[in-house]
Amino acid sequence: MSEFSDNRNQRLSRLLDLSELILKTGNARGFIKGNKDFIASVIPSDFIFLFDELVRQGYPIEDLKSLSNKILNIFHITISDFKSPKPEPGSFFAVLEQNNFEMEQVLKSIRPVYKSFVRNPNNVNLRNQLILNFERLEIFTGYYVIKENVLFPVIENHLPDHNCLQIMWSFHDDIRKNIKSILEQLKDQINDQNEFNRCVGDVFFNMLAIKFREETILFPYILLTVDKTELEMMNQQAFDLGLPYIQPEDIQPSELNTSVKTNLLDLGTGTLEPEQIKLIFSHLPVDITYVDENDKVRFYSSSKDRIFPRTQAVIGRDVHNCHPPESIHIVDKIVQSFRKGEKDKASFWINMKGKYILIQYFAVRNENNVYKGVIEVSQEISDIKKIEGEKRLLDW
Repeated sequence: MSEFSDNRNQRLSRLLDLSELILKTGNARGFIKGNKDFIASVIPSDFIFLFDELVRQGYPIEDLKSLSNKILNIFHITISDFKSPKPEPGSFFAVLEQNNFEMEQVLKSIRPVYKSFVRNPNNVNLRNQLILNFERLEIFTGYYVIKENVLFPVIENHLPDHNCLQIMWSFHDDIRKNIKSILEQLKDQINDQNEFNRCVGDVFFNMLAIKFREETILFPYILLTVDKTELEMMNQQAFDLGLPYIQPEDIQPSELNTSVKTNLLDLGTGTLEPEQIKLIFSHLPVDITYVDENDKVRFYSSSKDRIFPRTQAVIGRDVHNCHPPESIHIVDKIVQSFRKGEKDKASFWINMKGKYILIQYFAVRNENNVYKGVIEVSQEISDIKKIEGEKRLLDW
């Protein structure tokens, strides 16, 4: 075992040297020429440890994203040829790979239409075909939500070296933003053809790159480190969130656990059964998430029209791991200001998929004003913004 660890540490040390060379100079032509044997000796999981260490060292995420593209291109053949375990048919990762395959087919269907459209950008039929295809591709981004809310929490629990997930999450965000931009330009007006082409190129490159990295590096490593029973539980959670194209077989929607014995809880202003509390939270027209004073997610409401998806995997997760890397510093700033007693509330509002969302954070303090956590409340307020005048109860 120590020999195995030593070999890995030696490979990691050389990979770190290579990474620093690329970060400083932008290329590694000399390294490639003189290290063909080393390039052939690495194993896919080495890159999980490599990028975890680089994130720990504080390199900017954008620099690491660029580095990952370059360094994984150098080792592409080595990674592809490595004999990794394959997921069993119908398993969580098998279903994810099926969805990946369908995503790749959508990209293939876009390619010829896009090439024709570039030559003839005024062709309405080509434009409409692209809109339909990119709308189908946008559906696939729900797959990234499942990774972030089902898979990532499990990895964080089982793998200390999980900082590489920050890089992958940032790529997810790039893909979502670019697809949204492409659709907005197709439906409105393409003011900058070069920018439009860049967005399309980035979508193709990033989606296929993420697929390759999942299926050759991340998924095989998790298959070797996570218990099979826990992987099966992820299939249920993925189904509940809604996979984009292919659903796991023999999975049914989760139901509320009705086996809880009746026992009233004194809430100070009334007594309720646990089931009644669940029903109240699930019927509120807002999303609620509670993070305790130790920055751990303890509760989320389960309304059927939740704006931001949540799964059981998020319970116990550090709040800093529940956000893309670009916004982690803002989350930390809010939490720290609440903890210090500097602020009690933070509000934001965004446009998202045709909805106008109000997102508010509230500090939670006990009767002695001791900080006990934060509540996140999100609400779709498009209809509320339209309210004028009065509508009294008797008008119902």
